[in-house]
Amino acid sequence: MDNLRCQCLRALSCVVFGAVNIYASPLVLAQQTNATPNASAPTSASEADADSGSTRLDTITVTGNQLYRMQPSEQTKGYAVSAATVGTKTPAALRDIPQSISVITRDAMQDQNFHTLDEVARKTPGLRILPNDAGRSSIYSRGYEYNEYDIDGLPAPMASINGTLPDVGVFDRAEILRGPSGLFNSTSELGGIVNMVLKRPTDTFQGKVTGSYGSWNQRYLEADLSGPLNKSGTVRGRMVVSNNKTDGFSKHNDNTSNNFFGTIEADLDDATTARVSFLRNDRDMSPSNGNPTRNGKLIHYPRNKYFGGKWNDFSSQQNDWIGELTHYFENGGVGHIGARYSNRNTDYNYAFAGGKGVNENNQVTAAGTSASVSQHSLALDASYSQPFGTFGNVSEFVVGTDYKRYATETETGKSQNIYGASDRKAGVDSTSAGFRGVDHFDDISYVNILGSARQGVGGFKYHNGRETHEEYGLYGKLTFRPFEPLALIAGGRLSSYRVNSRVYADSDTGDINAHRKDDAKFTPYAGMVLDLGDHHSLYASYSQVFDPQTDTDKNGNLIEPRKGEQYEVGIKGSYLDDKLNARVSLYRMYDKNRATSVQDTSASYNSAVGKTRNQGVEVEVTGSITPQWDVIAGYSYLDTKVKSGDDEATFLLMPKNTYNLWTQYAFDSGWLNHFTMGGGINGMSSFHSSQGVNAPGYATVDTMFAYDFTSNLRGQLNVNNIFDRKYYERVGGLGTFNIYGAPRSAVASLSYSF
Repeated sequence: MDNLRCQCLRALSCVVFGAVNIYASPLVLAQQTNATPNASAPTSASEADADSGSTRLDTITVTGNQLYRMQPSEQTKGYAVSAATVGTKTPAALRDIPQSISVITRDAMQDQNFHTLDEVARKTPGLRILPNDAGRSSIYSRGYEYNEYDIDGLPAPMASINGTLPDVGVFDRAEILRGPSGLFNSTSELGGIVNMVLKRPTDTFQGKVTGSYGSWNQRYLEADLSGPLNKSGTVRGRMVVSNNKTDGFSKHNDNTSNNFFGTIEADLDDATTARVSFLRNDRDMSPSNGNPTRNGKLIHYPRNKYFGGKWNDFSSQQNDWIGELTHYFENGGVGHIGARYSNRNTDYNYAFAGGKGVNENNQVTAAGTSASVSQHSLALDASYSQPFGTFGNVSEFVVGTDYKRYATETETGKSQNIYGASDRKAGVDSTSAGFRGVDHFDDISYVNILGSARQGVGGFKYHNGRETHEEYGLYGKLTFRPFEPLALIAGGRLSSYRVNSRVYADSDTGDINAHRKDDAKFTPYAGMVLDLGDHHSLYASYSQVFDPQTDTDKNGNLIEPRKGEQYEVGIKGSYLDDKLNARVSLYRMYDKNRATSVQDTSASYNSAVGKTRNQGVEVEVTGSITPQWDVIAGYSYLDTKVKSGDDEATFLLMPKNTYNLWTQYAFDSGWLNHFTMGGGINGMSSFHSSQGVNAPGYATVDTMFAYDFTSNLRGQLNVNNIFDRKYYERVGGLGTFNIYGAPRSAVASLSYSF
């Protein structure tokens, strides 16, 4: 089966020029021989002149498109998938996408006991997490933060401070693309795209109940039901409900997340499927911003030390409505229309250690932040994909249009010293005003930070504003095969965007009403894939993005968008019938027009003069070495350089070297029959913050044991950081964002499938 991909490409080329009909894309048929046909999908047949011994295919009618109808990872099992949709609109084989992509499957999530996107990213090769509370961490790739996440290709904003990172129990897999991808999402960050693929309803009834309990009162409950809603199975539904709670390893740092997911899918006819889905997430937590330093040096506090008020509070609610319509045309084309509407409401009020850290009296000031955030986003997309014949080979094009609109209303209050003004009014010496003892910092008195800022209390800053981002786009991509092993890829996007920033009140800037638009912004894309036989492909690509900014220049106008571009080359491999995937990638990225602060004699303002260059190497291996042995392994090297403008503080927090390994083996015979054992290591080299706080490199080791009591009942034990390594996973300022990695923890789970 090793040469299946090339054989099928040859067969499909014959189909285009001698067949009656073709319903498949150039990279689809390579996967469909081993796939289980979808119940509603057409099948394929071929006939050859066996009697004459000829190898020529006289007439082939291909009426199957298994890659376009790729199965979810929970059905195919294991750690590998044959294709991905991120950055392509329609599924494409990983070797045929000339950029770096990681896919974390449902099995990989379950084996490592992942419940949030933070946890997934922490152990995904090449990604860097700046940790905070679950759902409020920042995810970085190649030095840049992901500021959106897609659900089935439809984007919405993702911001760590607002707690909008999703829980993953409702998703089949996470597809993570690294580097700019402006062809389908031009106004995104340079780091790439995270696409979360929803679980799909099944045409047979199935259910699963999972419960777990572990260190720090970690409790997780999930119920997942799916099946047909009518006798014929043309209407199917699925529902997932979960509750995730933990007290946290830091005192008072509890966190609760509740999720509901419901979806209905209907076959309108043999070639048309419609789906509607609804997701809801509610979070309630006591936030923590980490530890202060002393003279810029990290202090080795007990890891359960809490620098926050017992009254610290964060709550959020997220709702997503998604609708999709897919039609498979008789000429082999596929049309897809999708829509996603999201609203998010977040409220928080919390204190943390601030200032210059701990003084000689073992005291520190209490800083605080509070906000009320309301965000509404709409994403629409319509695309059409079509295979066609060229020079005896099969090529493909994709055309489409999309629209997105993000509107965010934010009211915030902040203070670097929430007790300073009141202490001074009470006659406290100015050198001691606002300081609180380190030993009992969590006993500090309640402060309504936003309320104080609204009232103009001294030492508090207030902001009330609204930002709106709106974009229309037309895009097209052509995959052209002049001869069988070579694919040349070219695409372009024409965008019209508008950005409005309305500041109603701000303690520093006052009122602002600024806007910027561009009605003809072109974003190019180019790539090449050269097959080196059955197992390897060389690839190269060039990609761009632009990112509108809301900073203003000295005249109060919005500065021009940032421009990002990436050059990437590498080699990809697929082995063991595409069960094991590997890649080696080299890249260089440029970021221009980044907002940089300028100070003159009259005032400070921003200017689009920042320029940076990032480059690096990534290696990744993912999949199944045998049917019982799965692995995820990776290494990345990152080199960053600020060529002009302010130093990019975030880059300093990016280690040059990171590495990940996870592997598990399921025994199917002998005295270990029904046992599964796994383990892994995650580590990075040293890093530091812009304020000179240094953290050494570290490595942690995790393990997992599971036992299948029956074919339906499974028990699992996960132990993380088994050697109880004490380390700082993140550093920041002198007073805050110096955050410990989690101590050793154990979680026992039990799941029953029916």
